[in-house]
Amino acid sequence: MPMGKGTYGSKVGRPKKKKMMGGGMAKKKRMTYKKGGGVKHYKKDGTEYKGSSHKMPNGELHTNKTHTKTSVKLFHFKDLSKKAKVKAKK
Repeated sequence: MPMGKGTYGSKVGRPKKKKMMGGGMAKKKRMTYKKGGGVKHYKKDGTEYKGSSHKMPNGELHTNKTHTKTSVKLFHFKDLSKKAKVKAKK
């Protein structure tokens, strides 16, 4: 293979490679929810929920590992009604 300016085997005349920040392509983070870790979640009536949960496409958190007929929306304490907050504090 010829080694001259602009030939296939030459590095002369080629544009420089762009260096990636952080050592390469960024990986997409997957959301996981651990039992017993992080923020407490409550049902609408104020009862604390400690089971498995899943996140809906619209961002809401629901009970059960996957969506079923019995899945119920979960809330953070700050999002509960006054009546539900009283029950949650007990």
